[in-house]
Amino acid sequence: AVNAPPHYLKGGIECIDAIKSALGDEQYKGFLRGQVMKYIWRAPHKGKELEDYLKAQFYLNKIIQEEECD
Repeated sequence: AVNAPPHYLKGGIECIDAIKSALGDEQYKGFLRGQVMKYIWRAPHKGKELEDYLKAQFYLNKIIQEEECD
């Protein structure tokens, strides 16, 4: 439900890969940072706190991967 939900894969393309391709490196990193902030912000208020923290971690790991590749 966190790392690879099936509703984010259509036509053999992962949604996050399409976003990265469309935005370019810097905007993509900004998108990732925004996602981390969003999930941490809403975690205590939504009723699925652990799931939101895991989603934040997923996007933070993506940022780390991007930095390691640079």
